[in-house]
Amino acid sequence: MTRRNTPVIIGVGQSSDRIDGPDYRAWSASDLAAAAARSAIQDAQAADPQALYSAIEAIATTRTFEDSLPVEPAFGKSSNFPRSIAQRLLIDPRCAVWAKAGGNSPQDLVVEFAGRIAAGEFEVVLITGAEAISTVRHARAKGLALDFAEDPAGAVEDRGPGIEELLDPLTLRHGVDNAPVGYALAENARRARLGLSVEDYAQEMGRLFAPFARIAHGNARAAWPVPAYSAEELAAVDGHNRWIATPYPLHLVARDQVNLGAAVLLASEQAARRLGVAQEKFVYLHGAAKASEKPLLRRADLGASEAARAVVRATLQRADIAVDEVSFFDFYSCFPIAVSNVACDELGLSPEDPRRLTVTGGLPYFGGPGNNYSMHAIAEMVEKLRAQPGARGLIGANGGNLSKYSAGVYSTAPRAWWDFDLESLQRLLDARAEPTVLAGFEGLGTIETCSVQHVRGVPLHAVVVGRTGDGARFIARSREGDDALLRAMMDRDPLGAAIVVTAEGDLNRFVLQS
Repeated sequence: MTRRNTPVIIGVGQSSDRIDGPDYRAWSASDLAAAAARSAIQDAQAADPQALYSAIEAIATTRTFEDSLPVEPAFGKSSNFPRSIAQRLLIDPRCAVWAKAGGNSPQDLVVEFAGRIAAGEFEVVLITGAEAISTVRHARAKGLALDFAEDPAGAVEDRGPGIEELLDPLTLRHGVDNAPVGYALAENARRARLGLSVEDYAQEMGRLFAPFARIAHGNARAAWPVPAYSAEELAAVDGHNRWIATPYPLHLVARDQVNLGAAVLLASEQAARRLGVAQEKFVYLHGAAKASEKPLLRRADLGASEAARAVVRATLQRADIAVDEVSFFDFYSCFPIAVSNVACDELGLSPEDPRRLTVTGGLPYFGGPGNNYSMHAIAEMVEKLRAQPGARGLIGANGGNLSKYSAGVYSTAPRAWWDFDLESLQRLLDARAEPTVLAGFEGLGTIETCSVQHVRGVPLHAVVVGRTGDGARFIARSREGDDALLRAMMDRDPLGAAIVVTAEGDLNRFVLQS
């Protein structure tokens, strides 16, 4: 590969359509993604912007929530998301890719298409995505009629939802059917490992996320006006900060009710110079890695993702830097453990690190536009790096239930491209030992981790992951209507408690041992 094929980011853009804004337009996800793409093209400041539009040979998009889950869209949707965006931009790229679901996908797409540019397959690539969840919910609540259905022509490489790791029948039927419960089980397992009380751990989570809220409070691009919450306010459960799934109250989880879009424009150095893009716009990818974690119940430590930690280690090594040499960070922050697992437990960073652990304000406060959040993080990172030439920034992007992780180190400092080995790390991770998992179990056990799921602040059911006397792992849930058990689970620390498990059809049911 010659230097002229070195891939660089030449443009970034973001868009929003706040329902409380004076210019609210009820945009679809395609509209938002196209608006962000126009901003990215404008940001490149090419000598001839129209020539830059015409030079785009590939468009790749993240997947909206509506396209990721088996749900019927309220107002219809595009049958070909990448081509809907391309039509709005009046371009017809020869390649269109519709990525799999996962918060890791923006970073994955940047690495993939940077490599394809380096290999000479493309010269200019547009990567974009968006969510209009706020508009959909607003319109449904108001009884408004919208029409987001469209069927654009053009070939597309549709990679499918890719959510197989979230569809494990054993965990699904026991109540691990949403992200808060899955992450809550991991979070409480981490608390058990650290030996912290419920109250002390709640303060730790608040202390971790309070700086995120302060950054979002000062970020004009945030999806809504965000208070500069204190750690104590984030940890306190009340009418405004109700329980979602223990240990999470509302203000400690990602908020997906947003209308946000973001885009990244990649090009080879040769194409960028030919199009008149200035060197000052170039941002290089210095290091990257990605990997997938074992399914939830097969992880040796439920309170960690070793895959995510290994990815961050490998990314820094490939960028040939230590963590102290990184000037900016953005760790995916759907739930506290997504940050603490890598930033605190692996890299030893403090929540009060003056460099901060996010450039946007994070998913609970800046906004969580589904699989596309890290596109915003990359866009914000590029702007910060251009303002501080030579500095390095680390992006950590997470998908599934701590299931997939992708990371990258970026800088304006020129760096020749080299192909990152994205497979050997996965082979090492797959070879790790894993516990025995029992689909069915009856007898005495001990709670390894647990969570009580709530609906509008009211306890619904409890899920536990336990261990048998000989160390095998099982999962169980409370019986419907067992309010006394739920109160007991809320009133005391249930971690390590003895339970009695019985079989009820294909479910394992549990009660606390008296």
